[in-house]
Amino acid sequence: MFAAACAATAGTSRDRASFDGTSLAQNYAQEVRPRLTVPDAEQNAWALVLSTLLADKDLAPQYVVLVDRNPLIQAVTIYWMAPDRTFHFIGASPASTGKPGSFDHFITPTGIFEHTIASPDFRAEGTRNENGILGYGRKGMRVYDFGWQEAERGWGLGGEATMRLQMHATDPQLLEIRLGTIQSKGCIRIPASLNTFIDRHAILDADYEQAMANGQTFWVLSQTREPTPWSGRYLVIVDTERTSRPSWSRLRPKRELVLSPQRAATQQ
Repeated sequence: MFAAACAATAGTSRDRASFDGTSLAQNYAQEVRPRLTVPDAEQNAWALVLSTLLADKDLAPQYVVLVDRNPLIQAVTIYWMAPDRTFHFIGASPASTGKPGSFDHFITPTGIFEHTIASPDFRAEGTRNENGILGYGRKGMRVYDFGWQEAERGWGLGGEATMRLQMHATDPQLLEIRLGTIQSKGCIRIPASLNTFIDRHAILDADYEQAMANGQTFWVLSQTREPTPWSGRYLVIVDTERTSRPSWSRLRPKRELVLSPQRAATQQ
């Protein structure tokens, strides 16, 4: 966490009449690197998955984060749910989810996970672990916490156990180049620029916004955030069960092979 905590208050939301939630796609294109160029058919397929999984929830228009944990996809996407409950693609980037085969490595669970103040976020301290890795990324990166969740062990005899599900940045020099492949201990690693984008635009801050409207303050929220009227609260993790890698999915860079297995070991 930051050494000096500062209380944030609700930012001024943009004028609802000036644009709808799809306009944030322009910001995504300008602010986030790397990005995936996802064909319309694939965007629509993910939208259908979201529509099906969230059908029984009474939702106002809002943003939703979707992660496809399939080893051949490894992508994180943002959608906007319009008033008519159609889902509109905002952008996508490579991600990394759980890599089984080592002790304490979980297979990232699938499902719908709510982001609430009951499991408070925090910010990376920028300290390195015993392998010299910035497990949560550079100092100040926000760690999105989804609480304790049941997940399948990726080691030993398998079976389910409890893990802390988080979404966060990773080491910008040593590990961000591995995004697009399974790498983590069960959490979701995303690009630093996407971490900042979700933070700045309050993509998953609906519960925080509601609490601030009731007078609460949160040091973890940036003073420079630019919330929209459509802050959401849901992380949806799916596995599309692909058996081949599509051409748009990011391939593993050869240059990452200079990293030894010891150097690749990280926190979460």
